Amino acid sequence: MPAQPQSREDFEARLRAIGAERYHDRHPFHARLHGGECSPDEVRAWVINRWMYQSRIPMKDAAFMSRVEDPDLRRRWRKRIEDHDGGVNEGGGIRRWLALARAVGLDPDYVASGQGILPATRFAVDAYLRFVRDMPLLDAVAASLTELFAPKIHAQRIEGLLAHYDFADDTSLAYFKKRLTEAPEDVAFGLDYVLTQADTLEKQNAAAAALVFKTDVLWAQLDALWHGYVEGNTPPGAWRPGEGML
Repeated sequence: MPAQPQSREDFEARLRAIGAERYHDRHPFHARLHGGECSPDEVRAWVINRWMYQSRIPMKDAAFMSRVEDPDLRRRWRKRIEDHDGGVNEGGGIRRWLALARAVGLDPDYVASGQGILPATRFAVDAYLRFVRDMPLLDAVAASLTELFAPKIHAQRIEGLLAHYDFADDTSLAYFKKRLTEAPEDVAFGLDYVLTQADTLEKQNAAAAALVFKTDVLWAQLDALWHGYVEGNTPPGAWRPGEGML
């Protein structure tokens, strides 16, 4: 007889436990950043490399939607693309991230070009894009549930950057402030979808594995930053201090 699935409550607790253990708010780079210990160039390296992830969010959502036959699901999901891409002339998380790039002294056009990205960052983000494009829809949605844990790190980031860095103000931190109001609606829908659709233990295990995979993607990016810029092991082709400045 097949093993019974976890109850909805127990499965949600299992997903939340993954975040408590594995979400990248526990990475030492974030402690360094939020505590004011990063040099200006370490901050710039973080902004440049995080751009790779930010720029691919609407691309992975478009890849996801291209496989969705249910128009109701597409209607709910397309808000995510609008949140990040914005309108034709204004708005969107991508533009807000480039405002942060300008605030730390980087040329936004350089950042948007994708030059200087660490190889490990590129591999990790591309792996996430392929995952969402190729895996079952349930797994793809489950991977997005790192958003469950994002409000805490955004609040910590806003507080820490304002306290320790001269560039931090309402304009430069607009991306994080906006996500405090955008993300809860997205995550409520995504969590309900996963809890409802994962109606067998096999599906629950797959969804949990997808969330673990996504935490690995986020963690790997910070490992690369630490190795490249805190420890000074910058690989060929990655950004060097002084490049891409205003």
